[in-house]
Amino acid sequence: MGLILAVVNQKGGVGKTTTSVNLAAFLGIRGKRVILVDLDPQANASSGLGIDKKQENTANTYSLIIDKVPLSDCLQPTLVRNLRVCAGTIDLAGAEIELAPLPNREQCLKTALAGFTEPYDYLIIDCPPSLGLLTLNALSAASALLIPIQTEYYALEGVTQLMETYQTVRQTMNPTLEIFGVVLTMFDGRTQLANQVEQDVRRYFGEKTFKTVIPRNVRLSEAPSYGQPISVYDRRSKGAEAYLKLSREVLKRTKLWKEKQA
Repeated sequence: MGLILAVVNQKGGVGKTTTSVNLAAFLGIRGKRVILVDLDPQANASSGLGIDKKQENTANTYSLIIDKVPLSDCLQPTLVRNLRVCAGTIDLAGAEIELAPLPNREQCLKTALAGFTEPYDYLIIDCPPSLGLLTLNALSAASALLIPIQTEYYALEGVTQLMETYQTVRQTMNPTLEIFGVVLTMFDGRTQLANQVEQDVRRYFGEKTFKTVIPRNVRLSEAPSYGQPISVYDRRSKGAEAYLKLSREVLKRTKLWKEKQA
């Protein structure tokens, strides 16, 4: 099976969904078989790929985790070749309550994915902005974490808590979980603050930090309202160029990761 990446940061507005959608799209364009699991009740990753959030009688991530519907029955095609999505839904907001009394409640997503037998190269999980049960399910199921951090004030606030949660999950639920990489987002090189935050993040995470930095870009902000990843909306924009470069880095790291696992 392929690499399962959880895109996680408990802070909101740091570029998790933008990164999940656009990285998945460019990996698909580059010929990789990609599945995006939208674990956020806001379902912005789904709508960003042209999937109607209000689809009725369509299996989704809630169906996968709570109703035990096979992942193969939950996947929908997108505008991007090789990319399918398990759509999010507002019903996920109540899933944490429904999961709470269950035995092994942090393992429900992992169990669901284990039953999926179709070949894939990447399964990307767009996590909600919290460290609740849904995110814990993603951490339990994932091979590795991809952490977006915005280059703004308080950027590293909360990272310590995320790292503590990561270590706890490694010790209790997923001992092979790794940090795949940290990506700097919303970068504005004209400001001293952004450059200082970049230095701080690279000092903290070292080689885990991707060389590629995602800039602030109007076209990146516009694309979701059209239900399109940036690769479709404006392939020549700076945002598209950045995510294309990020996908190349991800492919190189994946090769190293596979060699390490062998």
